[in-house]
Amino acid sequence: MSYLDKNTPLPVITGSMISYFSNMIKLKGGVNLAQGIPGFRPPEKLLEIFADVISRTNVHQYAPGCGNHLLLQQLDKKYAQRADTTKIFITSGATEAVSLIYTYLQSIHGKDFTAMSFSPAYESYSNLPRIFGNKYCTYKVNPNNYFDNDDFRKFFISNKINLIFIASPGNPYGKTISREKLNYLIDLCEEFGSYLIIDSVYSELYFNGERPYYPIDRISPNVFYANSFSKKYSITGWRVGYFLFHEKHFSQISFIHDYIGLSSAAPQQQAIAEFLDLPESETCINELRNTIIENYDFANQRLAKAGFECPQNDGGYFVWAKLPEKWNDSLRFGLALYENTQTGVIPGVHFGKEWNRYIRINIAQPKEVLTQGIDNLIRFAEEFETY
Repeated sequence: MSYLDKNTPLPVITGSMISYFSNMIKLKGGVNLAQGIPGFRPPEKLLEIFADVISRTNVHQYAPGCGNHLLLQQLDKKYAQRADTTKIFITSGATEAVSLIYTYLQSIHGKDFTAMSFSPAYESYSNLPRIFGNKYCTYKVNPNNYFDNDDFRKFFISNKINLIFIASPGNPYGKTISREKLNYLIDLCEEFGSYLIIDSVYSELYFNGERPYYPIDRISPNVFYANSFSKKYSITGWRVGYFLFHEKHFSQISFIHDYIGLSSAAPQQQAIAEFLDLPESETCINELRNTIIENYDFANQRLAKAGFECPQNDGGYFVWAKLPEKWNDSLRFGLALYENTQTGVIPGVHFGKEWNRYIRINIAQPKEVLTQGIDNLIRFAEEFETY
C-alpha cells in the first residue's frame, strides 16, 4: 500500500521525526533536505589543522571538563564585552549546552517548573520538559513584531513561566528577535526570577546583512547564551559547542556536567582553537552565508511559484513552507514524498500540531543537490494528491 492512499495507516513515530526521516535516507539513500546537517565540506584549513593535531599533540585523553584552555581563550576574546561575572563552558554541541542548563535548573525547581518556547519550536525545547515531567507551553511567533509586549506579559504571568527558550534565528522558522524584544524578555525574567536560554547556533547565518543582536553584556543569573561551531564550519559531527552564564551557577553546573557529559572531544576542541587564530575562520563563514542566502532565494522563488507559502526568514538553514491547499497532513506528505521521490523533508507537525500543513526544508546543500530536491518536491506536490 502507498502513503498516497488515505487508508494506509501512518507510523507512530515516538522519537524525533528529524532523526526518523534523516536515518531513512542514510540507510536507503536519497536527497536529504530533512536533518539540519550541511552538505558542504568543512574548511580545508581546519581539516589540515585537525590532522596535524592528531599526529603532533597529546590530545587523545579527556579534555578539561569546562573546555580546552586555548579554545576558552579564543572565546574570551570573542566575547570580551561580557561582564566579569560571566563564565564560558565548552559542551558537546549546543544541544548538550541547552540540556545541561535545563537539567541544572530543573534540579533546583523539580516538578514545579514551567518552560515555554516560541512556536514553531525546535524539538529539544518541547522534549526536555517532557523528559523531566514539567509543564510546557508555546506562544506563536508574530512575523511582524515577534510578540506584543502586553499580551506576552499576560501569557507569561498566567502560565507562571519559569524558563523561556528562544532561538534567533529560529529553527524551523528562521526569524530573528529584535534588540528591544530580547531585552524585554530579559527584563521580564529578572522581574519574576525566571530564566532565558538564548540559542544562537545560526547566529552567523543571517540573511539581511545585519548581524542579529545578542545581549552578551546582560548575562545575569537569569540569562544563558548557547552557541556552537557545528553549523558555521559544517562540522555537526564534531560536537563542539559552548554557553555563557553567570558565575553563581558554575559550581553546580560543573558538578552535573562531570556525571552526564564530562567533556567534548579533545582533538576537535584543539583544532578549532588553532583555526580561530587564522583569517580563514571568518572567510569561510562569509562564503557559507552567501551560499545559503542564494539557496534560500532560489528555493523560496521556486516553491512560491508552485503554490507553497514561505514566510520570510531572517537566517538559518531552512525554508519553512506551507503546503499547497490540496495537502493537509504534513506527515503523510513527507512519507509519500520519500516513497515516490526518495527526497526527505521534515513534517511541520513535528514542531506542533498547529503546523500540520507546513514542512521544513534544509537548504544548506550544494546547489545541484538542492535543485534536485526542490524539483522532486515540486513535481510530487503537483502530480499527486492524498484524496
